[in-house]
Amino acid sequence: MLEGKAVIGETDMLQTMQKVALDLAAKALDFFDVTEATEIARFIKKEFDGKFGSGWQCIVGTDFGSFVTHSSGCFIYFCVGSLAILLFRGSAVAATETNQFAGLDTVKA
Repeated sequence: MLEGKAVIGETDMLQTMQKVALDLAAKALDFFDVTEATEIARFIKKEFDGKFGSGWQCIVGTDFGSFVTHSSGCFIYFCVGSLAILLFRGSAVAATETNQFAGLDTVKA
């Protein structure tokens, strides 16, 4: 259950997406105990993938660091009590676009 009010630390999401993220966090906390961080993250990630397309990543916990590259408009970091939630859609330039891996062979271990 969402016992305390969510406090947004950083975001570049539209308000409507922020509301979805906070609502999903509340729903996840209704389904899972706060100690089940992986299950909470999985739930939020899958729901965002379904609503906004694939590529979302979610990190949930009480103590973690991060440094991520995200798509514009697709980042939110917020806390609910002592539980922190980082949700973002990854941003990467495909190797075929940059051609930086052209000519490299696959190595089998």
